[in-house]
Amino acid sequence: MTRTTNARLAGFTYLFYMGVGISNEVLMGRAKGAEGVAAKLARIAEHTTEVRTATVLAVLECLSALVLGVALYGITREVDHELALLALVCRAAEGIINSVNITGNLALLWLAQARNGVGVLDAATTQTLGTFLLIPGGPIAAIFFAVGSTLFSYLLLRGRMVPAWLAGWGVVASVLLAVGLPLQVAGFFTGPLTGYQWVPVIGFTLVLGVWLLVKGVVAPTRPERLVAT
Repeated sequence: MTRTTNARLAGFTYLFYMGVGISNEVLMGRAKGAEGVAAKLARIAEHTTEVRTATVLAVLECLSALVLGVALYGITREVDHELALLALVCRAAEGIINSVNITGNLALLWLAQARNGVGVLDAATTQTLGTFLLIPGGPIAAIFFAVGSTLFSYLLLRGRMVPAWLAGWGVVASVLLAVGLPLQVAGFFTGPLTGYQWVPVIGFTLVLGVWLLVKGVVAPTRPERLVAT
């Protein structure tokens, strides 16, 4: 594909990814919106359509991460092939790790229905399985997202392919996330700030997506050629 096609594809996928991701979170939040394991399972059983829809959206999220990684690799590989490839691998890892959550949601749906008469389980087993499946997962996939975003933003900045302020925003926002998320996984970073750390990168993603879709990118600047001349 041409650089322009990759830029348009990346811009669309950024916005699409954000849209399906938010929708997925809203639907699963609605389905799990209760206190206690038994109450959550009962609510999931009442919102099977939302959970099934969220499952489809989760699949689209995983595919979006792969498509976005390939499109951004196509844009930035001329700047530094090895770094662009590493960034692509990070975005691919993000999509693959996120796919694990799909089976977790399906298992929750099965358990919620089983407690209501389809392959009935005893209360103790249901409670134990429900507690396990509802354990909050660490943002492992998000760490790979942050590293990939950092690398791609750096390559866009280095190649002067988008405005420096935009690419620089992406570098700073992604680095903050790449530092904060491992600390969050390790338990050193907790509380409301774990949510606020996403604000800069969400804003950057939205603006970059629109920019790539509307403006595209310019040919990368190659400092080594400038020095040679």
